[in-house]
Amino acid sequence: MENYTYNSFTLQLEGLKVTDVSVYPVFLFFFFSYLIIILVNVGIAVLVFIDKSLHQPMYLLFCNLPVNDIVGNSIMVPRLLSDILQPPSERTISYYECVVQAFTTHVYGTTCHTALMIMAFDRYVAICNPLRYAAIMTNKMVIKLTVSAWGVAFVLVGILLGLTIRLNRCRTLITNPFCDNASLFKLSCEDVFINNIYGLAFTVVLFTGSIGSTVLTYTKITVVCLMSNNKSLNSKALKTCSTHLFAYLIMLSSGMVIIILHRFPQYSDYRKLAAILFHIIPGCLNPIIYGVQSKEIRKFLSQWFQLRKVLSS
Repeated sequence: MENYTYNSFTLQLEGLKVTDVSVYPVFLFFFFSYLIIILVNVGIAVLVFIDKSLHQPMYLLFCNLPVNDIVGNSIMVPRLLSDILQPPSERTISYYECVVQAFTTHVYGTTCHTALMIMAFDRYVAICNPLRYAAIMTNKMVIKLTVSAWGVAFVLVGILLGLTIRLNRCRTLITNPFCDNASLFKLSCEDVFINNIYGLAFTVVLFTGSIGSTVLTYTKITVVCLMSNNKSLNSKALKTCSTHLFAYLIMLSSGMVIIILHRFPQYSDYRKLAAILFHIIPGCLNPIIYGVQSKEIRKFLSQWFQLRKVLSS
């Protein structure tokens, strides 16, 4: 008969299975990835804040991504780095810390979708209704869109975790490198039918809304560009939309890999790695993608480096 530990407040993290030889290479990879995420995302956010030429709806809405990447990775990666250096038997986490980590992890994943959705709306208005853009995309609208993106994530994830923390726990092993909702409700010996139904509905609604709005937005943008003979408009649309679409596809493909690997328990180690890379890859690439494509950001950085060169000489 299996032994159970009921409602223990100390949980065991399974973590990544890393060999003794690869501990430090893996640690250094995640450490420098996290360092890049923090430096680049903080730099982009500060740049948008201090440069008045970047106080435009497109850049203000984009700032949701760096903030989300900073918070999401700061909750997960430092703890992961600590666990990599610990023997498996000492990888413990308190229940409350686990709940907080699960909440921020799911808010991060949800906000990745909602933030890109409101950015797609901004591009739609800019290209399909350029004459009304200033009237529609006011500061008030930017605030409403930002609050909506984060508010939807907080409400949906709050319900998700609320359904989980109501359950009594009879196990203590988190079969993941970090805490998430599925790992938490698997600790329970109670019926989790409601959790599974809501989790499935949550995923379907989020992905349907995200993919549907993106497809609809880009279809309308494509129609407008095909009907227009304005080469300048088409060039601008291609440039800004390709950037947004590339960032969206990176995020979507990273998330889909995790969902697919959940269907194959024999590849659990690959699923764990994919779950970590879902945080790291977009966090590293998003600022670079938008920074390279943005003329205003490139111009500011060029002027800043020239100023540093003059001062140093």
